[in-house]
Amino acid sequence: MIQEINTLQPSTEVLYDAVIIGGSYAGLSAAMALGRALRKVLIIDSGIPCNRQTPHSHNFLTRDGSTPAELSAIALEQVLAYPTISLCKDIAINSVNDANLFTTTTASGDQYKSHRLVLATGIKDMMPEIPGIAECWGISVIHCPYCHGYEYHSQPTAILANGNMAFEFAMLLYNWSKELYLLTNGPVTMTEEQISQLRKLPVHIIEQPLASIRHKEGKLEEIIFNDDTTLAVPAMYARLPFVQHSTIAANLGCALTDQGHIVIDMMQQTSIAGVYACGDNSSGMRSVAQAVYSGSMAGAALNRELNEALLKQRLV
Repeated sequence: MIQEINTLQPSTEVLYDAVIIGGSYAGLSAAMALGRALRKVLIIDSGIPCNRQTPHSHNFLTRDGSTPAELSAIALEQVLAYPTISLCKDIAINSVNDANLFTTTTASGDQYKSHRLVLATGIKDMMPEIPGIAECWGISVIHCPYCHGYEYHSQPTAILANGNMAFEFAMLLYNWSKELYLLTNGPVTMTEEQISQLRKLPVHIIEQPLASIRHKEGKLEEIIFNDDTTLAVPAMYARLPFVQHSTIAANLGCALTDQGHIVIDMMQQTSIAGVYACGDNSSGMRSVAQAVYSGSMAGAALNRELNEALLKQRLV
């Protein structure tokens, strides 16, 4: 049970130094940096993380193999121990920028004002219309070998991808498994040279479209193709298309990359002054470690910006 110790109750009358939208690893990391800098911070979070199906988190020092829920509970308890940090269990639906004063509105209709804004809103994976994939996502249909590859190493492994992404993914994953099946879900769109290189490894290329995934409680048992042939593998990698989980970045006018991530600089600042972004919404490297790093950087950079603004006012 999470104890919200020593935390202020969120107030619509308080002017916060920063409102952080999203309370997973990136958002909590940003909050900790700001809380330790004595900043008044409000975290707005729904409590429904995108990795809630994932059984274990890996590749994060001191917590390798912990469940996402365990990591979040520890992080939230530690963050809320700082007396200037408060938590609002709600969904932020919009934020308006008026001369660098941000007003963030929640689904409950409450409004919170802040000098700065941190978007730790994550992304939403778009599931293909293949029965079974959504139930296996994050369990046995996975996206990152650094997060999950060790658990499936040296076992037959499928890859759902096509084009340049498929080639690069297969070349990378060959280090984890020498029995790879590249499922292009239709005609191959790789170059002849790429196909030739993969077949020399060898990587087995299957163009037959997928019909469904047979699984037991999210654990993949068999891939069924639309000609009724099957492939028995314990894991399948997939790089799925995604959209921003929240429309707030777009509403504020934040620039996006061609891939759909929020554009940030080296200090996690977006194209809109006073708005920072961290975590999956602004990085293709989806991992706990990356989220924590980017959140910490966003918090430190935001605090520095506030300090510089205050000094300028006093020196005028």
